[in-house]
Amino acid sequence: MATVTFEDTTRVFPKTKRPAVDRLNLDIGDGEFIVLVGPSGCGKTTSLRMLAGLEEVDDGAIRIDGKDVVNVAPRNRDIAMVFQNYALYPHMSVAENMGFALKIARVTRNEIQARVQEAARILDLEEYLDRRPGQLSGGQRQRVAMGRAIVRQPRVFLMDEPLSNLDAKLRVATRSQIAALQRRLGVTTVYVTHDQVEAMTMGDRVAVMREGVLQQCDTPRTLYDAPVNAFVAGFIGSPAMNLVEGRIDEKGVAIGETVFPLERGLATRAGGPGRVVTVGLRPESLALVAPGDGAPALRTVVNVVEELGAEAYVYAQLAERFGGSLTAESDIIARTEPRTAPSIGDEVYLQVKEGAMLLFDVETGQRIS
Repeated sequence: MATVTFEDTTRVFPKTKRPAVDRLNLDIGDGEFIVLVGPSGCGKTTSLRMLAGLEEVDDGAIRIDGKDVVNVAPRNRDIAMVFQNYALYPHMSVAENMGFALKIARVTRNEIQARVQEAARILDLEEYLDRRPGQLSGGQRQRVAMGRAIVRQPRVFLMDEPLSNLDAKLRVATRSQIAALQRRLGVTTVYVTHDQVEAMTMGDRVAVMREGVLQQCDTPRTLYDAPVNAFVAGFIGSPAMNLVEGRIDEKGVAIGETVFPLERGLATRAGGPGRVVTVGLRPESLALVAPGDGAPALRTVVNVVEELGAEAYVYAQLAERFGGSLTAESDIIARTEPRTAPSIGDEVYLQVKEGAMLLFDVETGQRIS
């Protein structure tokens, strides 16, 4: 096991002006499972490849247990990587694939066999050791790729979107197996994915990246409840947080024609009356209510209803006309009970649960708190 530290780590690809990774600072604890997440092109895979030694570092340092490994060859960094496409040798058996790196390292045959058997037992692959990759399912091949990493007994595991080739049901099952396995082995793990649900369910901490810049790194719960900016707020959560335009009023914040009260002092910190802000509302913080019950509520018209069995999501458009970022193409999403879900075209009122509203600066995107 080991600690990993990125210190102002920067990578600029040739013939590009903007860094692919821009001054990344990140501390990963011994035995921690950390997930790098973000949209395509945000720099998460480049960060992983720099740690692996597969990508150059133009500035800064990368430390494993305090030692700068920027100029250390990949084979000498004591890490193991699990790739998106498994990277198995089709002509070798499962056992040969898992033990190949040890064979190259001139580990004795008995030691290789013992390590492979142990990894196969952990991953429930014992009955498949004599088969070739072409005779396995996608989930089994992914477990073989993980077994190949486990037998090396590295200080750090690196995983680059290892579940992206699996179907939805198998992804759910495999991600729980990977998380449980990591906690059992206690090996420091850096995991890359573009799937924020995967990130939230697997990582001890999640690092959200955008355009090469680390936005926030924290526990899944903190990212969800206290995002530092509008990008993190909109990226974390499924469905995404509603981000709509509001205007600070003497009595609170106005969305359309409806004014919602704010916590004491928040309106002042937001800039005072007349200031335009971005208002963040989680779908579960909106409740469908009857009109005229006294509390402020948004009058909306239902465009789409998604029924998912245990819950339903209502996509509704503000009934009032007002200027701003909320247009005919952008709906407000609310979660509701499926048995009481409205129908398309219904007029419904959405009430905001107390303390559930977040405000963000329109220009910087930073949360006003």
